[in-house]
Amino acid sequence: MPHQVFSRPSSGEYAPYYETYIRLIPDGDILALLESQLRETLQLLEELHPSQGAFAYAEGKWTVKEVIGHIIDTERVFAYRGMCFARGDRTPLPGFEQDDYVNTANFNARSTENLAGEFEHLRRSNILLFESWFEDVQDRRGTASDFVMSARAIPFILAGHERHHLNVLRERYFPAMKNG
Repeated sequence: MPHQVFSRPSSGEYAPYYETYIRLIPDGDILALLESQLRETLQLLEELHPSQGAFAYAEGKWTVKEVIGHIIDTERVFAYRGMCFARGDRTPLPGFEQDDYVNTANFNARSTENLAGEFEHLRRSNILLFESWFEDVQDRRGTASDFVMSARAIPFILAGHERHHLNVLRERYFPAMKNG
């Protein structure tokens, strides 16, 4: 199947909250960016010592494994939303409480290798899904968390969300690991 081109979503295609993520994404091929992010994230996880996965930079903050688990959960939830929108499903979709998801997922009992494997399979699957969306599909809209969104916005939100959390790992977690 030919690689589909995604234009950048306009601000009316997603809830204002997601601008935080979308503004982190440069112009260009979003599917190629999702692929390069996958390689970057897998390399980062491969370089972690097993003991570092349980590290949190402050009391009450998620561990590295929980951050990765949160990225996985968000990837899965948003891909489902995008699939619903792309398929023309008009059923309003609920939000999800990220802290409840992390608190009940038991990510710390898993290895970073296991989490990396899950993320890799999920991201590759999502890229295949997104590659199937021609422009008319990208324009389809649905409701999630009481906001109307386009299918086109989903890959951009996922890329920005991942970039945001990797930035947090690099800026807050990894320096604290070295100092701790």
